[in-house]
Amino acid sequence: MKSLKLYLLSKIGKWIVILLYNTNKWKVEGESNYKELIKNNKSVIISIWHGRVLTFVRQLANNQFYAVAGTHSDAEIISRICLDTGWKVIRGSSSDKGKEAFEGIINALKIPGSLVAMTPDGPKGPAKIPKAGVIKAAQKTGAAIIPAAAHCTKHWGFTNWDTFYVPKPFGRIEVIYGKPIYFSKDQPFDDCLSILKEEMDNLEKLVDKRVFE
Repeated sequence: MKSLKLYLLSKIGKWIVILLYNTNKWKVEGESNYKELIKNNKSVIISIWHGRVLTFVRQLANNQFYAVAGTHSDAEIISRICLDTGWKVIRGSSSDKGKEAFEGIINALKIPGSLVAMTPDGPKGPAKIPKAGVIKAAQKTGAAIIPAAAHCTKHWGFTNWDTFYVPKPFGRIEVIYGKPIYFSKDQPFDDCLSILKEEMDNLEKLVDKRVFE
């Protein structure tokens, strides 16, 4: 019964996501920042704050990119939506199956021209504080981190430990991909964390300004 419920929710969720996003106008900036790297067989991590991730689930769909999702029930639905819209999914988080997830991320990033989308503050927060995974994966593999931000002029916000945004129909969606960030293996973690957080926060402020101006 639970499996059937998850199946139905994921199928319904997929079409709701497609409908909501397809009725919005899109403005996307900076796609070349990751596309050029992939074209040159470089591995890329797209780093997204948890509350804005659904936009990227849709915007980067149908490319067989990798998404990292937790193991809780909400993540199960998102994972199934991802699989149904052309993603490969790596399951696990800092709080459950973290070792398996990290190994999956590293293996994916070792593939030339691969892209892995991650929420460095997921799945349970605290909001907008990067955990170690995204930084350690970049240091271990030499992959570029592309910070990314998105927001929509019309939206719902669902609040738990973070506010998770879903677009309403007939608005405008702004997406920005930042410049590549590289971390060396011997670079102190706290320095890396500060750099990544600052870049992601700055992009979020910029995209929010464009949405609300």
